[in-house]
Amino acid sequence: MSKKIDRRHFIAAGAGAFAMPFVSRSASAQGSWPSRQIRMICSYPAGGQTDLLARAYGEFISKQVGKTVVVENKPGASGAIGTAEVARAEPDGHTILCSISTTYIMNRVVMKNPGYDMDKDLTLVSVIPGAGLLLVANPKTGVKTLEDFVAFARKSGKVNFGTYSAGSAPHMTINELNKQYGLSIEPVHYRGEAPMWTGMLEGTLDAAMGSYTAAQSVLQSDRGTVFAVHSKKVDAIPAIKTLPEQGATSKFFTVSGFSGWAVPKATPQAVVDRMAELCVAANSDPKVKEVLATFVLEPAIGFKETNALYQRELPIWIESAKSLGLEPA
Repeated sequence: MSKKIDRRHFIAAGAGAFAMPFVSRSASAQGSWPSRQIRMICSYPAGGQTDLLARAYGEFISKQVGKTVVVENKPGASGAIGTAEVARAEPDGHTILCSISTTYIMNRVVMKNPGYDMDKDLTLVSVIPGAGLLLVANPKTGVKTLEDFVAFARKSGKVNFGTYSAGSAPHMTINELNKQYGLSIEPVHYRGEAPMWTGMLEGTLDAAMGSYTAAQSVLQSDRGTVFAVHSKKVDAIPAIKTLPEQGATSKFFTVSGFSGWAVPKATPQAVVDRMAELCVAANSDPKVKEVLATFVLEPAIGFKETNALYQRELPIWIESAKSLGLEPA
């Protein structure tokens, strides 16, 4: 992120500048927003990562603007139900979406009619870049590196590899590894990470891929060995190399995915800028820091950085999805 101190980024650059002085300086530029209670629609269930991020950031925003931020969980259809509701809302900054890259990117690829069009209906405000996803092997395989995994897969002929949904990052990863190394890895799709890691615990999977936090039940019970991370190093396990560091060449192994906020497309840019400033400022809040640390996530980034990330990763996801036979609507 740029260290230049301008109106959008002085919050991130100036230590301790996110309290009342921030509010007063922004108020004149941003008009009367918000004029009433804010609805933050979380398109995934209560208690999960997306929900906890929505509540932590929402609480901070509420304190700064002096209006209540009410988080409403509207899960279903890979986030499409809640997202469609936000897309239809008044574009006045009082209805905000909190969701993940599956909703913002993959739904346009795997759903014929998700009920919204990202390009026409929504504006991304700020996102939290995704953490490194772990590739974990059953200890019985003896796999400790990507090279080991490729050798095991070739010798076995068939490998059962868990994913947390069709079209997910693990599903794409399996496809790309199959293409590069001529393997026959079989994706085993679960309805979420929890049941997938249960499959690893029960020994029914040869490998699986998911988040560091959710994988702890497997790792702490010695039922899984991390042999790679997808595209980003994980600070807690710095010795584990990324797939590209171990020779994997697909562009898909450069994407991070993300969680973050969006508003209806016609929302005034001044309001979008103010929201982005608040999300970046919230990174210094103790409760927000705690949630970020729990899920090993990076801080939220600003509006320009957010949309640069989106535009960079979108074509890579679509290209990988096409190779799976998942065509955009």
